[in-house]
Amino acid sequence: MTNKLFRVLSMLFLSLLVLIGCGTTEEGSKERSSNSVTVTDSTGEVSVPMNPEKVVVFDMGSLDTIKSLGKSDVVIGAPTKSIPAYLDSFKEVESVGGMKEPDLEKINQLKPDLIIISGRQESFKEDLEAIAPVLYLSVDNTKTWESTKANINTLATIFDATDIAKEKIETLEKDIATINEKASASGLKSLVTLVNEGKLSAYGEQSRFGIIHDTFGFPAVDPNIEASTHGNDVSYEYVLDKNPDVIFVIDRTKAIGGDLSKNNVAENELVKQTTAGKNEKVISLTPDVWYLSGGGIECTELMISDVEAALK
Repeated sequence: MTNKLFRVLSMLFLSLLVLIGCGTTEEGSKERSSNSVTVTDSTGEVSVPMNPEKVVVFDMGSLDTIKSLGKSDVVIGAPTKSIPAYLDSFKEVESVGGMKEPDLEKINQLKPDLIIISGRQESFKEDLEAIAPVLYLSVDNTKTWESTKANINTLATIFDATDIAKEKIETLEKDIATINEKASASGLKSLVTLVNEGKLSAYGEQSRFGIIHDTFGFPAVDPNIEASTHGNDVSYEYVLDKNPDVIFVIDRTKAIGGDLSKNNVAENELVKQTTAGKNEKVISLTPDVWYLSGGGIECTELMISDVEAALK
């Protein structure tokens, strides 16, 4: 056999090995991507990839749970302009639009294995499903902790991290039991408010921020506040009339930007006349945690830490 012929046959043999190797890799990749798991989200049962490697996340509670489960590296896209400070490690991933307006073209280019949304993106759910499987996780305000726990377990199942989730949930439940016992025993009547460029809204039981009452155990000063996502518009005269022992304040303007000049609730002359104002119990809650997040492991920890200030 001549040297020339030997070289030709060797090259053909190597090419064949490369092709066989590529074929095996593609087949293995298809096998991995075909592994799915059926879980329950806010719409019912849904089939999603098991251990997805490329995930776009719009729901901040899910983002912080993914981080707590040790799976941050799977996140390839998020609404980076709206990420809370406590999740700033995700600000380096690809921007996929705003919280209420996903960039469908950009998401399609990223070719994710899974997209996780919450209520803010619900109107885009069908469009997103045309790109990848969609997991819709929201918090049920009538049973805040129960639905939060269900969402954590759903993500833990998908990412094969049930042992970690179990440990995290057990720790949270101990902390919740402690704060609930203290808050209930204190008898401190509380009012949860949101301030936005001087305008005040009140939130009661089974509302967007009802976790303060139903999970953390602070009695509501007004049990007749209508449960609502956007709260009930109220005046400072209303606050004085109800005279809460504690006023919790979520500053929407600080969370998303705007005119802060009229947002100092504690300095309002009518608020100063309340029991909360006199006893320095006007508690500013971490705005981006409460307004932008919710329903996750880390944000629940931060919320407990926030409301504890009322008991000191």
